[in-house]
Amino acid sequence: MGVSMKRLCSVCARGGSKGVPNKNLRPLAGRPLIAHTVMQAAATGLFDEIAVSSDSEAILKAALEAGASRAILRPAELASDTVDKSPAIVHCGQEVERLTGLRFDSFFDLDATAPLRTPEHIREAVALLEDSKATNIYSVCPARRSPYFNLVETGPDGVPRLCKPMDPPIVRRQDAPPTFDMNASIYGWSRAAFFDAGAPVHMDGTRLYVMPDWTLFDIDSEFDFEIVEILMERLAGRGD
Repeated sequence: MGVSMKRLCSVCARGGSKGVPNKNLRPLAGRPLIAHTVMQAAATGLFDEIAVSSDSEAILKAALEAGASRAILRPAELASDTVDKSPAIVHCGQEVERLTGLRFDSFFDLDATAPLRTPEHIREAVALLEDSKATNIYSVCPARRSPYFNLVETGPDGVPRLCKPMDPPIVRRQDAPPTFDMNASIYGWSRAAFFDAGAPVHMDGTRLYVMPDWTLFDIDSEFDFEIVEILMERLAGRGD
């Protein structure tokens, strides 16, 4: 890992949420949800700046209290639930460079709704991006369902079929090609991929950072919130 590299960590958190109202400020294990991600980033000791981007002053205040170094107020046109997240991440990077005068070599975004990561996961993802010279990385978990074996879709005729049938057919899940679930936890980009390409998720030089299956949950519903709360309590008890 390049010790002299300058790194920015962003955490993007909108104020509005349909699945779980006000979820980024909702208490989870004694802290606002947003605080867990900010504190994980700070615990790595890797980032020159930890910036939170939001359209909510309350979220920005909670993030600063948790240890964020920058609060970036997001423009309304980047805060809609129909807008891609990448422009908001790039806007955050542009603003932090403008405010600090720094020129970052790599950029990382941690999703506030995926708090089951650990600081060590972040360190490993940073090392993967920088040591492999990848254009960008993102985190995944081993998929629990396979498009080659037990993941189906229906066609215009309404008949269910395997998403990706093989010839000859796969008869054991273990024989299917490995597939992964995007767990919305960690994203990283080189400077060129971030600014020149606009921080896309998929490029020719993309690499996957594989995380344990218990980091799968991304909070998008009340059920997700309850599951994550239970998992955090159990993992804390085990010392994981």
